[in-house]
Amino acid sequence: MNNDYSSPLLTAETKALLVSIGSVRVERALLPASRGSTAGPGVGLKSVFFKSGERKVRLFVDNDSPLSIHAVGLEKGMVELRRGKETLALGTIEQALAHCPKQAFVTLSEKCIFDCKYCAVPKSQGRVKTDAEILQLIEEVYRKGELEAISVTSGVEESVEAEVQRVLKLLPSLKAYNVPIGVSVYPTEGCSALFRDAGVSEVKYNIETMDPGIFRQVCGGLSQAYILEQLEDAVDVFGKNRVFTNFIIGLGESDGCVEKGIEKLASFGVIPLLRPVNPHPLRKGDCFMERPSPERLLKLAEVEKEVLARYGLNPALAKTMCPKCTGCDLVPFVDV
Repeated sequence: MNNDYSSPLLTAETKALLVSIGSVRVERALLPASRGSTAGPGVGLKSVFFKSGERKVRLFVDNDSPLSIHAVGLEKGMVELRRGKETLALGTIEQALAHCPKQAFVTLSEKCIFDCKYCAVPKSQGRVKTDAEILQLIEEVYRKGELEAISVTSGVEESVEAEVQRVLKLLPSLKAYNVPIGVSVYPTEGCSALFRDAGVSEVKYNIETMDPGIFRQVCGGLSQAYILEQLEDAVDVFGKNRVFTNFIIGLGESDGCVEKGIEKLASFGVIPLLRPVNPHPLRKGDCFMERPSPERLLKLAEVEKEVLARYGLNPALAKTMCPKCTGCDLVPFVDV
């Protein structure tokens, strides 16, 4: 691995370093107006998107971070990202009106009946947005000229069936914007065909980890085998390069497990997103969580790139959700 972090543009090596740290200090005047995360392990935390060249990274705002972002006088809007006094990259801060740039990425329910040990949502038990609030968020992004996709995710307020039905109820209103629609929920039997018929372009059903033992420990209320079945069915419905899954890195899994997991998912036609675990204060001590090193992130991303190429899969073709954004992960064929 090349440890030269001096390039003014964000390199794969530098992005791996930033993702492994996961946080940044930001001058108050540079922080764009945005809502805190309402989904997943980062719920309630404010973040910023840094773009440099063809790459971008999402970092949570933390005043104790070893990284920092500062304005520079080269041109309007230009900032530099530093580690101590060392400039790692020059770029800009991207506006994220609804979770991420260029998309309306909305969370229906900020509550969840499941208790995945790495996820803060069950502990925070946030709001459940009304349909009117959801549509208002999407309209706001549209009016700003930023709407290239609509992505919908949700916790589970009462039942997985109810969440799927709520998404289906919303879809006619979302189709009116004439942009690709992505959906990421816990799947129910036959929901992929229902989503496709209602206008959804892509789906993401999260496997979380491919280690069966870790899955039982951290996702005890869910079934790994069932999620795999639904992912395989989703590829039959949507086709290759349109089905994704989060694969969390840093729960104690081995690299061998990750490599075998990537191979199995890719053999189904599923693109895994290798998502570094984000230890949350609300989950301190609930399970093993260790942010992966930049070397590990790069190694696994390069392994995934080779596997995906063999199966004709490419996350750069994504139209919605996380693989379109690329902020939280090292994405094959985009970053490496």
